[in-house]
Amino acid sequence: MVKKPAISLDSFDQRILSALQRDGRMRLADLSEAVGLSATPCARRVAKLEAAGVITGYSARVDQERLGLPLNIFIFVELEHQTRDAVNTFEAAMKRFDQVMECYLMTGTRDILMRVVAADLAAFDHFLENGLMQVKGIRSMRSSFALRTMIRRDALPGS
Repeated sequence: MVKKPAISLDSFDQRILSALQRDGRMRLADLSEAVGLSATPCARRVAKLEAAGVITGYSARVDQERLGLPLNIFIFVELEHQTRDAVNTFEAAMKRFDQVMECYLMTGTRDILMRVVAADLAAFDHFLENGLMQVKGIRSMRSSFALRTMIRRDALPGS
């Protein structure tokens, strides 16, 4: 993996990012007022942050329980082989499953940590038996169910 270089942000850029992380639908006029810039320089800075890949997109935060997906399951996966090909094959397989919300390559005794959502135990069982357990190259899996979310942040520190 190629490390992306950090870019230097001044106080205006930091205020823009902070405001947009709180409200990505903020109108440009409101954003420029909130950060203390006129609309044109503010719009240029937003465009520059987007072009630099600092702002990677805009989305809505959705309540997964209201959509009937109250379960968060964390799954530790150990692969049979820790090669680049094995990791790439596993990653490609995980991209096919909408239930997989996050998937991380880890250090330590487990290779992969995933967060999966499900409507109920039956739906999770179906995902395991007909999805994850069909993926070749998995040595072992361990699942843990989240009882509740204690902290969830969308805004990164320092921005």
